[in-house]
Amino acid sequence: MYENIGKLFDLEGMCMEKVYVSVESITYADGSIVPLKIFWNDGRTWDIKRVIHMAEPVNDEFEGIRYTILIGSAVKNIYRLGSSWYVYTIDDPAHTEADSS
Repeated sequence: MYENIGKLFDLEGMCMEKVYVSVESITYADGSIVPLKIFWNDGRTWDIKRVIHMAEPVNDEFEGIRYTILIGSAVKNIYRLGSSWYVYTIDDPAHTEADSS
């Protein structure tokens, strides 16, 4: 994948849009931060069952810290950059055009 001004493109050419989200988290005495719940901009929320893994970027593959999380039975990634949180969503122009007609 490579980044181009807030967007990622995977090897199949799919465009992935960086979307900032609100996250409820807990900060422990040792300074570690654990996300608990994601709040989407349209009001939807998702409880995070658990954090599977945390990673820092290698070769600038992303910004901040990547948290691999479990939401329901789905494994997803969420990213923390300072005090901001973001996710990548698939930007599908064909889907957007179909929705607008």
